[in-house]
Amino acid sequence: MYEREKLWARELCRYAGKEEAFFEDFWKRLSADEEVMTEFSYYLEHQNFLCRANVEGYTVVDIMVWQMDHFKAQMDRGKYAMKQDGDTMLLMAFDTFLKMKQDKYPYLQKLQGETGTDYPGKTF
Repeated sequence: MYEREKLWARELCRYAGKEEAFFEDFWKRLSADEEVMTEFSYYLEHQNFLCRANVEGYTVVDIMVWQMDHFKAQMDRGKYAMKQDGDTMLLMAFDTFLKMKQDKYPYLQKLQGETGTDYPGKTF
């Protein structure tokens, strides 16, 4: 069961340059959470988000948007490490979402307090 998803998860991790230990941890958490696994499977099949799994109203898409805000802020500073790397962003969004489901409060604070966008008076 979920062999296709496991292969895809392994390839995403490999593509992102993650160690085998990262993959094993990610897969263990993903395969233990039926709700997030459904989201992951849906994305694999449709290349779109189902957005049924949520934590306090936040979905994997919200995590992606939050991460992209941070990515754009890094680009503003001349750091282009993830430029055009949607697969890594997707992997990290699912990874962050799984972590958020385990301990939501640190992530809720970040999502509500860190925009990633530079603006006058912003504290980092």
